Amino acid sequence: MPARIICGERILPMAEMHERALCAAAGLQSLGVGAQDAIAVFLRNDFPFLEAAYAANRLGAHLVPINWHFSAGEAGYVLEDSGAKAVIAHTDLAAKLAGVIPAGCRLFLVDTPPEIREQFRLGDEPGPRFDEALYWGPWLEQHEPLEPAEVASPGSMIYTSGTTGRPKGVRRQPPTPQEAKGIGEILDRIMPFDADGAVALVTAPLYHSTPNGFFRRAVDFGADLVLEPRFDPERYLALIDRYRVTHAYAVATMFIRMLRLPEEVRRRYDVSSLKVVVHGAAPTPPDVKRRMIDWFGPVLVEHYGSTELGAVVACDSHEWLAHPGTVGRPLPYVDIKVLDDEKRELPPGEPGEIYARMRLYPDFTYQNDPEKRAAMEHEGLWTAGDIGYLDADGYLYLSDRKRDMVISGGVNIYPLEIEAELHQMPGIVDCAVFGIPDEEFGEAVAAVVQPQPQVELTADDVRAFLAPRIAGYKMPKVIEFRDELPREDSGKIFKRKIRDEYWKAAGRNI
Repeated sequence: MPARIICGERILPMAEMHERALCAAAGLQSLGVGAQDAIAVFLRNDFPFLEAAYAANRLGAHLVPINWHFSAGEAGYVLEDSGAKAVIAHTDLAAKLAGVIPAGCRLFLVDTPPEIREQFRLGDEPGPRFDEALYWGPWLEQHEPLEPAEVASPGSMIYTSGTTGRPKGVRRQPPTPQEAKGIGEILDRIMPFDADGAVALVTAPLYHSTPNGFFRRAVDFGADLVLEPRFDPERYLALIDRYRVTHAYAVATMFIRMLRLPEEVRRRYDVSSLKVVVHGAAPTPPDVKRRMIDWFGPVLVEHYGSTELGAVVACDSHEWLAHPGTVGRPLPYVDIKVLDDEKRELPPGEPGEIYARMRLYPDFTYQNDPEKRAAMEHEGLWTAGDIGYLDADGYLYLSDRKRDMVISGGVNIYPLEIEAELHQMPGIVDCAVFGIPDEEFGEAVAAVVQPQPQVELTADDVRAFLAPRIAGYKMPKVIEFRDELPREDSGKIFKRKIRDEYWKAAGRNI
């Protein structure tokens, strides 16, 4: 049976998606979009995301997926910084773009489909009117498809908070033939696909780097692709059963939610079709992973890396069972070192900052920010700011989070962005934002606020101030008020002292 894409009850043959992508490429080319330009998508998981991605491939352009949780200011920043010449948005999200679309960037609207409206309880309200907007489907159908051609594609330019400040676009040159061959070998290890009969399931948002790579891998192998707008634990199992899914993507939070389902619910669904479950983004607690292997079978393939590094280590279930807690061994062509603060290499078992590089992965730059790119390199290796150690067999273990980064449900949240907004709130002297233990998401965001004397503030006041300024998933789960915050001699807040109280109360060390 020819490959197809399944979104809710809608089905699009894969061949038709590629045809529509070539029509979109022709239309975008007529608007002046070419190689190395940027095409942004502000979409939930839907057919047009794939059409835009493969249109960008055909033109040699960068696809720029924008996190649809972003506020108007955050989305506008990415559009401006990337230099996007077009942005494709679902109608229910388009209100966030009013007033922030840069000059020279063309807006395309996509009607939000029924399954997305249902799962996000959006109702039937129409989106805002944009006089200059074009509707994606009718517009691309006006164009004859470009001839298929092998074009060197730079792939997606993912915006990541990294370790400092505003989100940064990770921009790469297209791989050379030798680099493409090496990348293929890596993908064969971390996302192994069979040539025939594969059915892939993605419920994570495609604006993240690993789901973005996973859907491309599935499409390129001609797999059926089951694309869901959001994760629901029982529906995830039902989709595996209904479509006999062979390949799936998950993060630790998804495992935890599935394991929390009643036993009779879990037994209701047949998951024996699974051959590979790719996971990463954040370490999975060992007891959770062991229970998932017992349930799904030895099909879990874990990897560690970052948007900048790509995948640098990986392990299958058998390796993990022999080395519980590891995130894997170095992949082909990967150099990896663990360094102390003086950049000296540490022996096995000694934790330090992880530096790595896949030698055949194209170099990158941060869009409009080469200084930050230079700051993460040491002797040809790059760091994502993680702390870990190698064992005597060369397996990597993560022992700490990215510096000050909160990883909640596999999503990176950078506290400085939230602190910068809080510092603008009337009545606040200072604040500290950090990650605290969370049973379901691994970490949650906490904010400790020092109000001005005689100023009465509540947690609801803080949330109301932040709501229009930050994405909802960045909103602090815990908000506490203190008359004084601990400070270093320099006057800087000693954030670790506050943060450690929460971790120790939970019986854990950060």
